[in-house]
Amino acid sequence: MKPGIHPPYGPVVFRDKAASSAFLTRSTATSDKTIEWEDGNTYPVIDVEISNVSHPFYTGTARVLDTAGRVERFERRYGRREAN
Repeated sequence: MKPGIHPPYGPVVFRDKAASSAFLTRSTATSDKTIEWEDGNTYPVIDVEISNVSHPFYTGTARVLDTAGRVERFERRYGRREAN
């Protein structure tokens, strides 16, 4: 890497506000807020609204959209457009 052009890369805690969970990782993101982690060290903390712990895709509560039914309903409502 070229020296002097990249942001500092260090440990950061991401805290999921929706699921009350947190994980320690490395990132270039920074924050003024800090948290004392399980290992006794203090790290910057970034609050996120959603993560893999609370996202419906990862938790298995995702809904499958019926795209074919939606297209048919649209065509019934507005009519099928003829190609010229």
